[in-house]
Amino acid sequence: MAQPFHRRIFVILVTMTAVPTILAVAGWVLSVRTLAPSAGARASLEEVVTSARALAQSVDTMQLTPAARAALRHHLERVSSSASLARRGETYLRYYTAGFAIVIVMLGIVVLFAAVRLAGHLSRQLSRPIDELVGWTQLIRVRQPLPAGTPARGAPEFESLRQSLRDLAAALDVARDKELEAERLRAFREVARRVAHEIKNPLTSMRIAVDTLARSGADRSGQGRTDMAMQVMVAETDRLERLAREFADFGRMPEGAQSEVDLQELLEELGRTGVPDGVRVSVEANGGRRSVMGHYEPLRRAFANLLRNAAEAMKGRGAIDVRVTGDATGCVVTIADHGPGIPEDLRPRIFEPYFTTKQDGTGLGLALVRQTIDAHRGTISVTETPGGGATFTMVFAT
Repeated sequence: MAQPFHRRIFVILVTMTAVPTILAVAGWVLSVRTLAPSAGARASLEEVVTSARALAQSVDTMQLTPAARAALRHHLERVSSSASLARRGETYLRYYTAGFAIVIVMLGIVVLFAAVRLAGHLSRQLSRPIDELVGWTQLIRVRQPLPAGTPARGAPEFESLRQSLRDLAAALDVARDKELEAERLRAFREVARRVAHEIKNPLTSMRIAVDTLARSGADRSGQGRTDMAMQVMVAETDRLERLAREFADFGRMPEGAQSEVDLQELLEELGRTGVPDGVRVSVEANGGRRSVMGHYEPLRRAFANLLRNAAEAMKGRGAIDVRVTGDATGCVVTIADHGPGIPEDLRPRIFEPYFTTKQDGTGLGLALVRQTIDAHRGTISVTETPGGGATFTMVFAT
């Protein structure tokens, strides 16, 4: 069974400290015992003393000169004194080496104790932040929020890891939301494509029948009710045709080769032809980059939709301010109207498919705009116009 991480670190640190300490203590003790005089040396010295005494007893000192007797006596005294000093020195060294060995062993025990305490502290300092970060990865996996304001524990590098995990969790949440949104849009586009296909076939037959009835009714007089019914049928078939066209446009992505589209020129042309006469569109540019690589018709539909919505919000009268700015990094287009604006609580939903505040709206107009902008590597957002109204901002990256 695998040991916990902090226990493995503790064992490794203790081993790394204990093994050198034990080897050092053993080496010191052995070296002290080796340096101490051996019992064989003392025995040899005792034999020398015994031999000197036997020699003195066997020699007839009366036949020696006074100087020789004095030299023999001095020699015997020196030998006896050396033997006595050797005995005391051996006793002293025996106690000294024993005491020194005890001191070394006690020092080794103290070092081992300190090593165990230090290893425990270091293992906690390492394992707790790592266990915490492992727990954070589990929270990220189940999409749970990470703890905020956790006191810093461990080395400063662990705090950097915590911040990196927070950034990673935020990026993963954004990526997951984008993926879910993209999946939902794919499902919406598939439904829209099928609905458009199912509407177009009967709608074509209905339009032919309406045209035939209109021509046959034109030759007869007194057909007021018939004319009114025909007008209703024509209006409703037109509405169905517009709905089918929007479903078809939403159900397909821009296709074909891309070309350079001059956004300023496109917006100026739409400002002249795409809004009612009572609406004035002013287009300004900063002289920088104003073109993007893309598909002309989808971009034209998207900007026309935004200008048409702005004109409808101002009830066909007022001014729309369009600004095109750009540099080497990309191009930014803002379209600002001065209508009633969009409530703040509805702004996050206005780009959702089938969400609309209009009575006769399909909810696909702004969804199609965002789909077109996304397909051109751009982003779109909406804010409030100073003084009232809505401002749509589109950012196109190079």
